[in-house]
Amino acid sequence: MAIRFIILTLLFLSSCTIPSLSLYEDQVGLMDWHQQYIGKVKHAVFHTQKTGRKRVVVSTEENVIASLDLRHGEIFWRHVLGTNDVVDGIDIALGKYVITLSSDGSTVRAWNLPDGQMVWESFLRGSKRSKPLLLVPTNLKVDKDSLILVSSKGCLHAVSSIDGEILWTRDFAAESVEVQQVIQLDESDQIYVVGYAGSSQFHAYQINAMNGELLNHETAAFSGGFVGDVALVSSDTLVTLDTTRSILVTVSFKNREITFQETHLSNLGEDSSGMVEILPSSLTGMFTVKINNYKLFIRLTSEDKLEVVHKVVHETVVSDALVFSEGKEAFAVVEHGGSKVDITVKPGQDWNNNLVQESIEMDHQRGLVHKVFINNYLRTDRSHGFRALIVMEDHSLLLVQQGKIVWNREDALASIIDVTTSELPVEKEGVSVAKVEHSLFEWLKGHMLKLKGTLMLASPEDVAAIQAIRLKSSEKSKMTRDHNGFRKLLIVLTKARKIFALHSGDGRVVWSLLLHKSEACDSPTELNLYQWQTPHHHAMDENPSVLVVGRCGASSKAPAILSFVDTYTGKELNSFDLVHSAVQVMPLPFTDSTEQRLHLLVDDDRRIHLYPKTSEALSIFQQEFSNIYWYSVDADNGIIKGHAVKSKCAGEVLDDFCFETRVLWSIIFPMESEKIIAAVSRKQNEVVHTQAKVTSEQDVMYKYISKNLLFVATVAPKASGHIGSADPDEAWLVVYLIDTITGRILHRMTHHGAQGPVHAVLSENWVVYHYFNLRAHRYEMSVTEIYDQSRAENKDVLKLVLGKHNLTAPVSSYSRPEITTKSQTYFFTHSVKAVAVTSTAKGITSKQLLIGTIGDQVLALDKRFLDPRRSINPTQAEKEEGIIPLADSLPIIPQSYVTHSLKVEGLRGILTVPAKLESTTLVFAYGVDLFYTRLAPSRTYDSLTEDFSYALLLLTIVALVAAIFVTWVLSEKKELREKWR
Repeated sequence: MAIRFIILTLLFLSSCTIPSLSLYEDQVGLMDWHQQYIGKVKHAVFHTQKTGRKRVVVSTEENVIASLDLRHGEIFWRHVLGTNDVVDGIDIALGKYVITLSSDGSTVRAWNLPDGQMVWESFLRGSKRSKPLLLVPTNLKVDKDSLILVSSKGCLHAVSSIDGEILWTRDFAAESVEVQQVIQLDESDQIYVVGYAGSSQFHAYQINAMNGELLNHETAAFSGGFVGDVALVSSDTLVTLDTTRSILVTVSFKNREITFQETHLSNLGEDSSGMVEILPSSLTGMFTVKINNYKLFIRLTSEDKLEVVHKVVHETVVSDALVFSEGKEAFAVVEHGGSKVDITVKPGQDWNNNLVQESIEMDHQRGLVHKVFINNYLRTDRSHGFRALIVMEDHSLLLVQQGKIVWNREDALASIIDVTTSELPVEKEGVSVAKVEHSLFEWLKGHMLKLKGTLMLASPEDVAAIQAIRLKSSEKSKMTRDHNGFRKLLIVLTKARKIFALHSGDGRVVWSLLLHKSEACDSPTELNLYQWQTPHHHAMDENPSVLVVGRCGASSKAPAILSFVDTYTGKELNSFDLVHSAVQVMPLPFTDSTEQRLHLLVDDDRRIHLYPKTSEALSIFQQEFSNIYWYSVDADNGIIKGHAVKSKCAGEVLDDFCFETRVLWSIIFPMESEKIIAAVSRKQNEVVHTQAKVTSEQDVMYKYISKNLLFVATVAPKASGHIGSADPDEAWLVVYLIDTITGRILHRMTHHGAQGPVHAVLSENWVVYHYFNLRAHRYEMSVTEIYDQSRAENKDVLKLVLGKHNLTAPVSSYSRPEITTKSQTYFFTHSVKAVAVTSTAKGITSKQLLIGTIGDQVLALDKRFLDPRRSINPTQAEKEEGIIPLADSLPIIPQSYVTHSLKVEGLRGILTVPAKLESTTLVFAYGVDLFYTRLAPSRTYDSLTEDFSYALLLLTIVALVAAIFVTWVLSEKKELREKWR
């Protein structure tokens, strides 16, 4: 009985040492992190009633509507609208509904203020596109309802705030009037609607807001014409510009009469040459005019004359008017003064007095102030205080109160446009004895707690301690490399021209840098990120760095800008304003002695420029002169060209680092039948473990491996729009595999009745692409694998042993390859936003497709499901090979979602990076949110899990040794007893 008990105990202990492959609640956050953002704020409405939580409701440039906690800046709730559902305005009705106007004024929604649930949604119709305007009057109430006035699509709509019913509509497009303002008259149920007909006819309508009845209509012509926005300075007076932009026109429409008064900017003592515009604002009796690089604050006097009250040359921002304390008004003025930002709150129509004046230190990496919104509160002494919500140039959001920054949000991370990675520094050797002893004690303590947890003896405090130890012992947040290659820096470039370094362990911001604006380039565009310097062990005195390439202007001919950034410190090492443009950037597979990667910049004249501009780089480039090829895709004109280097630049351009190019080949797609919608190539750093693929019949198929392979998808011009824009008979999708060295089309396939959008990924010798089948009314995914038949004779083992094979023969794109392809198509349930493929250090681990679904989640799909060799009844040998029986649809397994139950709202891209551990790939998904995790497509076959219980393993070994000793003693005693018998 004793031996049986010992054996059962050992079996139990050994079973406890098997690592679990499931994800438990206490493991969340060990290998992944998720961050939520909202983007750059463009509208904000405060809700600070005495009851309930104090909050601010905002809308952003990323089409996000969110409610933020005023105390900490945390998100109470948010909704990410569609890409085309741009928010035009927000407000609060009845103190409990958030009203939003979006989609160019065609959609009105009401959201419940406490929890963000949508209450109702209304769609507004009209015959003509017009400026969308939202007005929520405070005194227009019908019973318990309140009216919402919306001007859009050439019409004025009155909408119920309770159920969204459209109460009445008035069409102004029929009279060719473009509405500029909807004005509520004080303590009245009447409104003014003013606008232009053409460029010179001014119209003013007086309407009963309760039923839409027209009470009065006046019109007058102004010979100078109107242009730009209007500034409403009172309930019956507005100011606009004439067509020459040199005259301010004051339009008065009181007492049923329209009058115009002209004021030349020169009469105000200002030069009107240059760009003049009226900035939108809601200040009573005052407005702002921007002339080139300075602003004028102009007031309307009691005599209806205009006078300049203040002029600023540096950047100054003014908030909208805030009504507080029995009709009093206030507004905020924010000015920059060195490293400080001055915030001044002034009473309405009185520039010379100040209600509040504060100065705060501001990090210069945040740039200039772009917008400010103010709110008032009662201090303990019953006086009025003010808080300011500030939107910075780097898209960050700050709440300032009593001269201090209460909280800030780095919402530039909601608009990432490019990502790369950087290794962390190597950990320095040398550890103190005290640190070793402390670590040993912590190690023993941690494993004892884990043992208690395994034996289900841990208290709630022990469970919390185990979680804390796991997070700490994982060492995932250390600023040094780990031997598995899990810890890295994610270098992200945002739309705000700001670069962030995020630690892959916990997602924290290690450093951030706002790229400087030069005098020659005030707002660079089309920014992209490239690896510039990646030092290895023989060049460790150099820090890794990245290259940022952009252009100064919207045109492709605009001059380029370069910026070099140290990825360890975040310092800008250097920057250049180039004289040439950069329509294409090509990183070359060559580095100099300091590990700086050579790059070629192609300008709009198709010349190439070599960087870095050093003699060593030039020497390396000249040695590889004849082996450098590249291609260009002109999707608008349907042309793909192959290029090569011709000679040094001649003529006016005298630069040793400038070279002329020549066109090697071109493919022209007929515009009347095909339009390019997608072009995808392989990752240049992708590792392929083996070229051979052994089939179930013991046959060998050789993959066609080429880094010069390009996948191109074209559609019929009629089917280039949204899904359903063309009939199945008029739609087709054609895919090509093209060799970019010779321009040879290796494979072509047509999908009739199909259209885009097309999302594709090209890896090793296969390509997978996703599209919509109009005939089946479903999404499909197709796979094509390409094999090299020229090596098919290398199947004889004797030949391989004797070396009589051509596996080591050089491969050239100019030798016409003998290839064969295998293809298969499957139905897929979801629409797709992005597609990527896992990548590992040696390319041994099986591949998984990472699919960003329309639900903003990332699905991991085993490549075996997209094997073109799948059949309905696979043989036993094929089953042993791992071929799955054929089905018409690809499976959606809930456990295969990499993001678990989380969403990456507004998903735009997925980046995969290999770790040093072959089984593991690092995945980073970005959109409005960020998500990072580690993925093991073939399980972690080369390592133990982080929560593996070494203490339990040690206990098992001790128990085994003790059991062996006990059984040996018992056996000896039994043998002795038998001898005495």
